[in-house]
Amino acid sequence: MVEKIFQDALFAAIAAIGFAAISRPPRRAYVYCALIAAVGHSLRFVLMDCLYINIVLSTAVASFAVGVLSVYLSPVARTPAEACFFPALLPMIPGMYAYRSFGGFAMCLLSSDQGAFEHYFYLFARNGMMCGCIILCMVVGATLPIFIFKKVSFQATR
Repeated sequence: MVEKIFQDALFAAIAAIGFAAISRPPRRAYVYCALIAAVGHSLRFVLMDCLYINIVLSTAVASFAVGVLSVYLSPVARTPAEACFFPALLPMIPGMYAYRSFGGFAMCLLSSDQGAFEHYFYLFARNGMMCGCIILCMVVGATLPIFIFKKVSFQATR
């Protein structure tokens, strides 16, 4: 199980470096983005697979941890906390839920049978709500530490 946790952390760190390259923070922030993503994604993995906590609650806890780590590591990286936590959060985006939601929506439009429409609408609604709730938890969980730890979070930009 420890190997799976490290593997999850490694892939999240690699993805965060790729997302950081797109948003172009200072080069010194890449290491911190990777570290924060690895900790956050592996925390969510542990909460879901070891403690069997729902993905929405696990994402909320992991995003809060990402936000706290970003706030406290941003003065070290001399970048705003947002520059660290945006790339670190992107590996946690619920891509499969969004994909299945769009697929259910497309099949709703294409179905002519009422039973099939209801089934696909259920898939659309369920996956869409899960995707929306997960993204909402990511946003709130990551930005909350910036407001809680105001003195520390604005040290990096002074």
